[in-house]
Amino acid sequence: MRTVVLASASAGRAELLRRTGVSFVVDPSRCSEHTELTEPDEHAKALALRKARDVASRHPDAVVIGADTVIDLDGEILGKPDSVADAEHMLSRLSGRFHRLVTGLAVIDAATDIEYTGIEVTRVHLRDLTASQIRAYAASGEPEGKSGAYEIQGLGATIIDGIEGDFSNVVGLPMAHLAIALEQFGIELLT
Repeated sequence: MRTVVLASASAGRAELLRRTGVSFVVDPSRCSEHTELTEPDEHAKALALRKARDVASRHPDAVVIGADTVIDLDGEILGKPDSVADAEHMLSRLSGRFHRLVTGLAVIDAATDIEYTGIEVTRVHLRDLTASQIRAYAASGEPEGKSGAYEIQGLGATIIDGIEGDFSNVVGLPMAHLAIALEQFGIELLT
């Protein structure tokens, strides 16, 4: 089987891929996560592709998986909080509301330069949170480095009360979508 590289430092993404039984290595991208794109779907897809290309340049014979997740709140991108106060602000805005969680997915065959890109969207609802609950969750450290200042694993599971769509997407890697994409590169997860 071809070498598969996950271009992400996300423990959640690695765990999801590990559970499939596919052998892979982790090599996080070192590229900038800034774009001028303001449309959430295009932003996530462009960053996933940028990350995959960055890592593919270091693994010339591998199939590289890149992903980027953003929160779309009424067309506005909520990225990773840069402070506890920023996390509190994001969580306050998300509290009691649905939002779109968008993951851009990119798969590159570095040997042939064939690329796949797509997006997966899941609607997520955060329950109504009190100011003290928001402060406590923001202070827990869990929101650090997480788009929208939350994750569904751990303590974050206590603040999410509704999901419409792919659960694995909320973790950060839409597995059914990825399986279909990898089939185009000759990698079958169901063998």
